[in-house]
Amino acid sequence: MVQRAVDAGAEHILLPNIDANSVGPMLALCDDYPTLCRPMMGLHPTELPDDPKPLLDQMEQMLTTGRFIAVGEVGVDLYWDASRRDEQMDVFRRQAEWSIRFGLPLIIHSRSAHQELMEVLTPLKAQLPGGIFHCFGGTADEARELLTFPGFVLGIGGVVTFKKSTLPAVLKECVPLERIVLETDAPYLAPTPHRGKRNESAYIPLVIAKLAEVYDTTPEHVAEVTTATARRLFRL
Repeated sequence: MVQRAVDAGAEHILLPNIDANSVGPMLALCDDYPTLCRPMMGLHPTELPDDPKPLLDQMEQMLTTGRFIAVGEVGVDLYWDASRRDEQMDVFRRQAEWSIRFGLPLIIHSRSAHQELMEVLTPLKAQLPGGIFHCFGGTADEARELLTFPGFVLGIGGVVTFKKSTLPAVLKECVPLERIVLETDAPYLAPTPHRGKRNESAYIPLVIAKLAEVYDTTPEHVAEVTTATARRLFRL
């Protein structure tokens, strides 16, 4: 899979963390491919332990090593379960503060939680160093609101290729190409024609091809602009 990604043009594979169990395998992969793979550190909102504090303390300590390129994947997800809404917001707030403290981009997951996201982030707006609203799939109004955060971009992946996706219209209406980075959300959300199968980094050119249509430009231009944005954001 790594070789296919490199063959498709990938120069870096940026790996978000989700919970305690994902740290070891993620770091092992980065050890195996030190010039290619870069790790992030964060606790995903759907993976909160009964008491998240000890794990958050450990993660904060890990961030002091300087090994991680971002705080992520973090955020609020009320799609499956809204019973821990306030706790999710508290955990997200703490991790957003890490982003400020360590000067690292913040990689944000949000599902059925736009208002909660705004409630946490708005007071921190002037201090946040930037980041990605990962897997964006919202409305034009939501996109406009998110893009008022300086240094933040929208993460766009396979969903933009789906037949009934509203994303192409939203992007065309109000999102400059310079405010986009490409992503997979692997193993989920594989682009057409692989929809429903396991996603992987080698499929990014399919997303590039679709965005070239949306922005009426060439795939080369989409790749150049989005790569420059990713390099700047992650200081690659």
